[in-house]
Amino acid sequence: MYYRLARTVSKPLLRAAFRPDVSGIENIPLDGPVIIASNHISFFDSIVIPAASPRQISYLAKSEYFTGHGLRGRINRLFFDGIAGAIPVDRDDTRAAHKSLELALGVLSRDGAFGIYPEGTRSRDLRLYRGHTGVGHLVLESGAPVVPVGVRGTEKIQPAGSRFVRPARVAVRFGRPLDFTGRFDGVAKGKARRMISDEVMDAIAAITGQERVDEYNVRPAKPAA
Repeated sequence: MYYRLARTVSKPLLRAAFRPDVSGIENIPLDGPVIIASNHISFFDSIVIPAASPRQISYLAKSEYFTGHGLRGRINRLFFDGIAGAIPVDRDDTRAAHKSLELALGVLSRDGAFGIYPEGTRSRDLRLYRGHTGVGHLVLESGAPVVPVGVRGTEKIQPAGSRFVRPARVAVRFGRPLDFTGRFDGVAKGKARRMISDEVMDAIAAITGQERVDEYNVRPAKPAA
């Protein structure tokens, strides 16, 4: 109910504010498990992509969004927990990566759509970094197809260092599903995870045209207390 209400209210607002150019929604399977794998250039990717999708997409969200105080904390909880159905994860937990994969597999086992950013964290220089192998793990464990997604323009909604949100023209492109069924039978799991992840990143790059970086992106260090 919350999700349907959010879509009804938010989609017209998003169209007016961001004028999204959406294509390829026919590439999203309407039922069964599916992995939605996208480039990541803004916090708003997790808002724009679900708004453009015909299916509910579950994303992981840092646990701080569910525990904040005051008005902002209540708004965050309303959006991430009550409306978006996001899944909280403590990114500083040493088991965070493993727990994230378990939660994702839980969504896929219920025939849900799970959204993932293989780069791990958003790209601040707008280049496309090497993908982590988590998406490959999800494919091998769930058998779900992967829909590659390219997002452009969301970084302009709230530029780095800005406290204010502004209208921006954004584009969301859903690519053709990648079906890995049976392709890596007999291949060592570590190698298969790497090959799948690389193929997913190649598909994302073909959509976005971003400059590639053959290294992992690094989350900025927290400022000293």
